[in-house]
Amino acid sequence: MTTEHFTSPGGRRLAHRRFAPSRSDLTFVWLCGFKSDISGTKVLRLESWAKEEGHGFLAFDYSGHGDSSGAFEDGTISEWRQDALDAIDALTDGPLVLVGSSMGGWMALLAGLARRERIAGMVLIAPAPDFTEKLMWPEFTPRQQEEILSTGKTLRPSDYGDPYPITRALIEDGRSWQLLDAPIDLECPVRILQGAEDPDVPWAHAFRLVDAMSTKDLVFTLIKDGDHRLSRDQDIDRLLATCAELAASAA
Repeated sequence: MTTEHFTSPGGRRLAHRRFAPSRSDLTFVWLCGFKSDISGTKVLRLESWAKEEGHGFLAFDYSGHGDSSGAFEDGTISEWRQDALDAIDALTDGPLVLVGSSMGGWMALLAGLARRERIAGMVLIAPAPDFTEKLMWPEFTPRQQEEILSTGKTLRPSDYGDPYPITRALIEDGRSWQLLDAPIDLECPVRILQGAEDPDVPWAHAFRLVDAMSTKDLVFTLIKDGDHRLSRDQDIDRLLATCAELAASAA
């Protein structure tokens, strides 16, 4: 499908792909990870599957990501959460299944809490709620932490490309959206797919959602040889089977 753009109420021009449901009332919403975009293998396969099954679909790039407007360095959890809500409100109707990868898992939880009446289920892939404070900040050396506090940013090496900036605004803003230290009041079905060999989101971090979430309809699947991306054919097949199971239970 062709990527289109819409302008959010906040004036951000967000890239997206979408289609309405044809044989069900469900729409699957893909929520990207940190510094990721809607060109990835998982989102393209999910899009094709949703089309074949007659479900609706939405994927969008947060501001500063992919083909959306803005600079990545200017982004915060607050702004990306608002992007998610703006996209959901403007571009979807009816019940939703939120599919969030890494940071997208945090976004799915935040969006679900804000639009709980519309959420039919969630599929979380290596979910990283609270990652700015609980995963990223402790990994920085004292020198990097001081650099963030004194200059407003530091450059973080990446296994997937060039180093990228982490700003003081991102770290400080993320603290106000932490979820894991209190009950997460969501009653929808939740499925979590997590790799045991994930170097970015340790499985024990994602597993904290099992205790934190109020829903009893939660299944945590640990893939022993799985990495962070879970983009192998067998991983994506498992993702699509999980989405199909949620769609069947919602129906």
